[in-house]
Amino acid sequence: MKALKSWIRDILIAILIAVAILQFVKPTIVKERSMQPTLQNNDYLFISKQAYTLFGDPKHGDIIVFESHEKLENGRNKMLIKRVIGLPGDTVEILNGRIYVNGEMLEEDYILEPYTNEADAGNYFEVPEGCVFAMGDNRGVSLDSRYERIGYVEIDDIMGKAFVRLYPFNRITLL
Repeated sequence: MKALKSWIRDILIAILIAVAILQFVKPTIVKERSMQPTLQNNDYLFISKQAYTLFGDPKHGDIIVFESHEKLENGRNKMLIKRVIGLPGDTVEILNGRIYVNGEMLEEDYILEPYTNEADAGNYFEVPEGCVFAMGDNRGVSLDSRYERIGYVEIDDIMGKAFVRLYPFNRITLL
């Protein structure tokens, strides 16, 4: 009987710890190619759900998960993962295949191709308060803030910040 009580206690403690962790961390699996080469299909990530409520505001370069207005087959809103390019008050311009934030060209060693599609050239965006401008690292296939369907990402719609890739094991990385 004493051993049974000990097992039950240990199981309850483990459940309480798991519930506490899940209040701060959300596991997620990458299911698309828009963040290649940084993230690959089926990478397993941990997302900090409290990153922007407890630890400050989004920063340039953060990888975020947010709820878009795109619908899945089941009617739920599609979750997207992108990189923060522009913050509230920033200007983002795509000129000659390069990204400029507040007039400064971004050095983007993380993108798949060394430039953004020429079809996007000349686009100019002013990021409104309460929003960020987000783009995928694989610009050729990324549906992101450049397109009206997605547009600016409201900070309140950000589910969290990706902070670690756990799988595949040979690519465990802090993001």
